[in-house]
Amino acid sequence: MESAGRSEDLSDSTQRPDSDTEQRVYFVPYSWWRDAQDSVVGDSDGSKGVLCVASPASSSYGGPMKIINNIFNSDLVFNLRREDEAVHSAENAEVGVSGRDYALVPGEMWVQALRWHSDPKAADKDVRSFSAAEDDKTDVYPLQLRLSVPRETNSLGVRITKKDNAVESFKRACKIFSLESDLLRIWDFSGQTNLFFTNDKTKFPRDLQRQSDEILLELQVYGLSDSIKCREGKKDEMAMQHSTIGSSCSGSSVMMNGSAGNMHSNFIRSFWGSSCEAGSLGLTGLQNLGNTCFMNSSIQCLAHTPKLVDYFLGDYAREINQENPLGMDGEIALAFGDLLRKLWAPGANPVAPRIFKSKLARFAPQFNGFNQHDSQELLAFLLDGLHEDLNRVKCKPYVEVKDGDDRPDEEVADEYWRNHLARNDSIIVDVCQGQYKSTLVCPVCKKVSVTFDPFMYLSLPLPSTMMRTMTLTVINTDGSSKPSEYTINVPKHGKFEDLIRSLSVACSLGVDETFLVAEIYNNRIIRYLEEPADSLSLIRDGDQLVAYRFMKDVEEVPLVVFMHQKMEQDMHGKLSSSWKPFGIPLVSRLHTSATGSDICYQYLNLVKPFQIPGKDSQALVDNSQGTTPIEATGAEDTTPPVSGGDVNLCYENGADSPLDCEFQFYITDEKGIQKEKKIVMNEIVERKMSEHLYVAVCWPEKYVEQYDTRVLSSLPLVFKPGLFSKKPQETVSLYKCLEAFLKEEPLGPEDMWYCPGCKKHCQASKKLDLWRLPEILVIHLKRFSYSRFFKNKLETYVDFPVDNLDLSTYIAYRTGELSNRYMLYAVSNHYGSMGGGHYTAFVHHGGDRWYDFDDSHVSPVSQDKIKSAAAYVLFYRRVVEV
Repeated sequence: MESAGRSEDLSDSTQRPDSDTEQRVYFVPYSWWRDAQDSVVGDSDGSKGVLCVASPASSSYGGPMKIINNIFNSDLVFNLRREDEAVHSAENAEVGVSGRDYALVPGEMWVQALRWHSDPKAADKDVRSFSAAEDDKTDVYPLQLRLSVPRETNSLGVRITKKDNAVESFKRACKIFSLESDLLRIWDFSGQTNLFFTNDKTKFPRDLQRQSDEILLELQVYGLSDSIKCREGKKDEMAMQHSTIGSSCSGSSVMMNGSAGNMHSNFIRSFWGSSCEAGSLGLTGLQNLGNTCFMNSSIQCLAHTPKLVDYFLGDYAREINQENPLGMDGEIALAFGDLLRKLWAPGANPVAPRIFKSKLARFAPQFNGFNQHDSQELLAFLLDGLHEDLNRVKCKPYVEVKDGDDRPDEEVADEYWRNHLARNDSIIVDVCQGQYKSTLVCPVCKKVSVTFDPFMYLSLPLPSTMMRTMTLTVINTDGSSKPSEYTINVPKHGKFEDLIRSLSVACSLGVDETFLVAEIYNNRIIRYLEEPADSLSLIRDGDQLVAYRFMKDVEEVPLVVFMHQKMEQDMHGKLSSSWKPFGIPLVSRLHTSATGSDICYQYLNLVKPFQIPGKDSQALVDNSQGTTPIEATGAEDTTPPVSGGDVNLCYENGADSPLDCEFQFYITDEKGIQKEKKIVMNEIVERKMSEHLYVAVCWPEKYVEQYDTRVLSSLPLVFKPGLFSKKPQETVSLYKCLEAFLKEEPLGPEDMWYCPGCKKHCQASKKLDLWRLPEILVIHLKRFSYSRFFKNKLETYVDFPVDNLDLSTYIAYRTGELSNRYMLYAVSNHYGSMGGGHYTAFVHHGGDRWYDFDDSHVSPVSQDKIKSAAAYVLFYRRVVEV
């Protein structure tokens, strides 16, 4: 550290430079200094750095008092603690993942490092022949610090005040020295901090300004202003200016994919933690432009893909293919590259991706507007678009696919891959594309067809979705109880007999009992489900099912279906003359010789469980007012020929007599619309033996009030995916998902294969095998299912590896040259329900550091939070075997 007036080299090893610039001590990003360090200091003592770790001042307040203190005292106060055991060589020093590592270097070394960044080849020449460029000089600003030396501690007190500094400089200092985020470390290569830690006042420079017990010092801050970019790649800036995007680039030093050239520093070094601004490179959010979180999530995952970062921060414009008819004139690549540069610019605020969004809407109209979309669909389009825009093949040759002719798979696979590369050669192919083997077998002639196809990502099914949750209502036909709801789990691709089996267990069906399952719609039965071999896919989530519980010995007795009707009310609450259906149809079985009285008995028995307690049906008939039963005849002594329940005991159980019944019964059609004939109590109802009898029952208004029609009308959906509905959490391993993807299965009727042996389309069996794995493996978990009427999201928890995804046992072709192990580095998450919800991204930033990118908000997240049921797209990078 140095004074405002001049600086002395307290190591006494060098003479004082003549230049004011070279007298000063500079505060720079450690990564910037480290890249040039070997050339500047070599193996001299200057390569030794003293590590100081910043920590909150002991007198600083916490909690609510911290807020109050900040109001009255806006000074920035912290301590610098020297790590005695941490006198490291700069070459072996570990750079913090967050990028909050800085260096103090003398002015002379700063100029040498600046020259090295400008021209590495000339770095060993005389530094006096080089002067800092005007841009570099304007990137420097002064910062005044007040230092105090405690007597009994191994630390140095630091205070930065608004009084001593310009407003902008103080704001920048607050960002640089903020202790609320990651660890802040300062490496001192100037040798001056030793002076203050020794607390020997006789060795302080003579011209240091002392105010009470504090020493006022000035630092020259370089490379940390909001208006500049990291100067690591300044030597490449002139070359970039000749490209179409050179004027907008940040000038970051990069390692081009596949060609390092003379570039001295791989940008991945910055990716793993170096920075030119407080915080870290790459930790920049994207503004939500209106339901664009799906886009932000995918972009952040791609923007932290190592090889792509290197590529798009380099001179990628030279590879843009504007002649490709399948491309987008390079506009998608340019828009993405410009956006990625902004995300990796030091000191960047959250970026508004408006230009990229407009280009996206132009070339992919499905993403136009501000509706929510699928992040994986955007990712698929973007990868394909970037590939076509950056395809190095200007003229695609015609390639004829040859049959395998019983040749070895290795030979055929290599031929397919060469043919693919002859037409497709881009950074996306280099990094993201793999190859799988597809085997088709004809079920008739057993013809085998083997092809080797490229893939950009793997879409894996979730095996846990092989089960389906269904809710049905069970109604006893003996009138013994109210309807009951049962929720069961059945195989998703199972048969109707699976449903009956599960429901029988759930409601403890007796060995002498059976079910009649029917679908209800608009208060009537629209179909019966009686065929055991029928697929459960015929039952939709929005259907309403009722299982009527019968005794087996009456299965051959004809069915009677009762449909309820009541008078409609007008807008003033008055009854009209029209009848309206309501409630769940009730079902029983009666012989063909049953009379109207038998039908009435049976109906009274079925609705008895719905009667509200305390409201006796004996009061329904007021004989004193001369009310007479409808079509009443002397039928008290008859025994109704009813099966399926104890209706014969209805009198003993207190049921009303048909003579006292004011329900009106009509023979109707299966829809309950046409009332064909009124049922008379003592007459036999004529019908055929095999036909169902449909009866419309008209309810008097007073009966509607004395029965619980709410329960009678309550009927749940087979499955209702409500916004806040909580389904049982299912768990499945990522390896199980991969096995389900690779297993042999028959093609669907819509994917028939034309067999060259049979000369016709057939439902062949298909088997996939992984053959060639890419460097970056993208795995899409198929959480969203679509049908004709409904869209569902699967909330299955997928247990995926973070540090070691080993695919060795799943790849069919093992060369031993490349590793089959992968490490997770990004996750695209989806929270909420289908058609809405919210997307975020988790990104690995070196070590055990993970960050949550939630649109414009970027915050650290613990590694144990990475795996959740929200994980949607997984990004893995190959682990290099040592």
